[in-house]
Amino acid sequence: MSVLPASPLHNSRLAVPVIADTLLSRITVNPAVCGGKPCIKGHRIWVTLILDLLAAGTSIDEILENYPSIERDDVLACIAYGAEKTRFVLVDLELDDAV
Repeated sequence: MSVLPASPLHNSRLAVPVIADTLLSRITVNPAVCGGKPCIKGHRIWVTLILDLLAAGTSIDEILENYPSIERDDVLACIAYGAEKTRFVLVDLELDDAV
């Protein structure tokens, strides 16, 4: 079993919560806006849209070009939100028989 090197953020017990809280403050959930879907604060841009774009290979710079009203930290906030929402949730994936 290989061990991945620790992230610099994981070396500090304070850095992750502080950074995550700062980024997550950029995300809002309001039942009256976009049907309650998580959005970048002050915009009707869904977190899932940004995550889908990133998953499709769109760079952060390309996203910022296409959505000039948002900032780099907004994109990072979407990533942080996705990480936080999946921290204790398992996603069913097909088993890889090659392992």
